[in-house]
Amino acid sequence: MRDLNSMASSSSPYLMNLLLISLSVFFAGAFGCYSSIFSFGDSITDTGNLYISSKNSSFHFFFPPYGETYFHHPTGRCSDGRLIIDFIAEFLGLPYVRPYTEVKSNASPQNIEGGVNFAVIGATAMDAEFLAAMGDQNDYTNSSLGTQLHWFKELLPSLCNTSSNCNKLLSSSLVLVGEIGGNDYNNALLAGKNIEQVQTYVPLVITEISSAINELIELGAVTLVVPGNFPIGCLPIYLTKFQTSDKGQYNSSTGCLNWLNKFAEYHNDQLQIELSRIQRLHPNINIIYADYYNAVMHFYHSPDQFGFIGGTVKACCGGGGPYNYNSSAQCGSIEASACENPAEFINWDGIHFTEAAYRWIVKVLFKGKYNVPGISSIVPCEM
Repeated sequence: MRDLNSMASSSSPYLMNLLLISLSVFFAGAFGCYSSIFSFGDSITDTGNLYISSKNSSFHFFFPPYGETYFHHPTGRCSDGRLIIDFIAEFLGLPYVRPYTEVKSNASPQNIEGGVNFAVIGATAMDAEFLAAMGDQNDYTNSSLGTQLHWFKELLPSLCNTSSNCNKLLSSSLVLVGEIGGNDYNNALLAGKNIEQVQTYVPLVITEISSAINELIELGAVTLVVPGNFPIGCLPIYLTKFQTSDKGQYNSSTGCLNWLNKFAEYHNDQLQIELSRIQRLHPNINIIYADYYNAVMHFYHSPDQFGFIGGTVKACCGGGGPYNYNSSAQCGSIEASACENPAEFINWDGIHFTEAAYRWIVKVLFKGKYNVPGISSIVPCEM
């Protein structure tokens, strides 16, 4: 098996050039006017699906201080406020995308204005039963990417009753596929599997993402945004789990664990290779890779520039410890407490980011150094 360092770096220069070209061309032409967003993913994107379907649950992210910054109460979003999808909707002049579990019983073109969000906290790219057979437990949901796609196909006839109408709907929609796959790796790594074992998951995860993209294209999707994984070596949950006295394992500038970030880079490189392959097969479809990894790494290298003065690798909300993450006292539990100003922190609860960080991610992707045209050049649809 090839070393992660060589695998993560071998294709990066070519892929980054492809990314710059793709973003500058696709966003300039594609982001002219969108009437809706259809989204698939996990807790990075879920705006209430698990919350609505599991109201009697005691999951810690269903309780304050989640949601305190913007909504002022928990909404099922794993942050103190808005997520990336919320800022994208704002940017396009659309209402916040409603969760599937909220609209499924009364779906119509009128009550899904702005689109539908199928993402679920804890969701995986691979099927839950397949992962369980591999010994990986999911404590939150069995709603994998395939399940979410099934929901979408079931809902579609309620939104457009002819093939022509469906093509019109999907051609004017932005389809967000991910971030997804992170939990396939998280569940395995946090349960004790080594990086060599988890590395074998990558082609399986990429295959699931690729399959979903191809199926969405067949259904009529024209513009798909596919994010990569985050620099997981900077997350307090991993820094706590794999804390070591070996300083060589950490990046001296950021304090992040090098080997975990190399793994995330490897996943992202493999994803980009597959996206470029799909793009060649469908030259008239816009497939946009959203580089969450490098967008977030800006924060860790230059935190003051973004107002993150409270600490880069420490969670705002948690139960103590060097990274303010304690699996026995997670954010939302009575044993945990939150910082006074979440906007000063990159990380919210040890796993997810603050609203301030999500806002900056969107700004960096759409307006920053990735040659994406400025926000003013993207004209939202008339409401």
